[in-house]
Amino acid sequence: MKPIRVLIVDDHEIVREGLQILLSEEADFEVVGMASDSESALALTTLHNPDVILMDIVLPGLDGIETTRRVLSVRPSTKVLVLTSYSDDQRVRNAIQAGAIGYLLKDVLKPELLSAIRSAAEGKPALHPDAQKFLMRQITGTDGEVPPHTLLTTREFDILQLIAEGKSNKEIALHLHLTEGTVKGYISTIFDKLGVADRTQAALYAVEHGLAKTK
Repeated sequence: MKPIRVLIVDDHEIVREGLQILLSEEADFEVVGMASDSESALALTTLHNPDVILMDIVLPGLDGIETTRRVLSVRPSTKVLVLTSYSDDQRVRNAIQAGAIGYLLKDVLKPELLSAIRSAAEGKPALHPDAQKFLMRQITGTDGEVPPHTLLTTREFDILQLIAEGKSNKEIALHLHLTEGTVKGYISTIFDKLGVADRTQAALYAVEHGLAKTK
């Protein structure tokens, strides 16, 4: 199986190097290049034809939005996954309209980032909850709130269902082939997204909203 070829585009060297180290620890990724600006990103895209580009929005010269447009005009098969510190509606709108397949914030957990890159390589979108909220508002034509559980990732939804089944962190970790530490991180994120304080409230939420698996 060929590794997913990734190009990292970010104007901060420490971010580029950190992402390179993180991805180098995974057997199914290959970092084919790193760029600090739009011109370098376009040149490396043409040279290496990456599967996925991790694209920062704030770049010197042309920003990541315009860079995304130009990259996709040269290599339409490449998937651009925005990785930024900004989640305002305008940037999300512009990124999606430019052709980005995903939009993540830099506070994303490592498992979620890796999952998002793999999903992007398969042509599946990966969106931060704030980006999901924006798209839901676009679809519904309203600024009303969306149900909190719609902001859960697929992995978080699976863990919520296992919590509703009464499984412990250790049991969840074994079931999903994760470490207990990773499971704890996911559960903390789930609690934040659902606005609950503990496992019992999370389980009740799942039951009340018809999310728990029926036996």
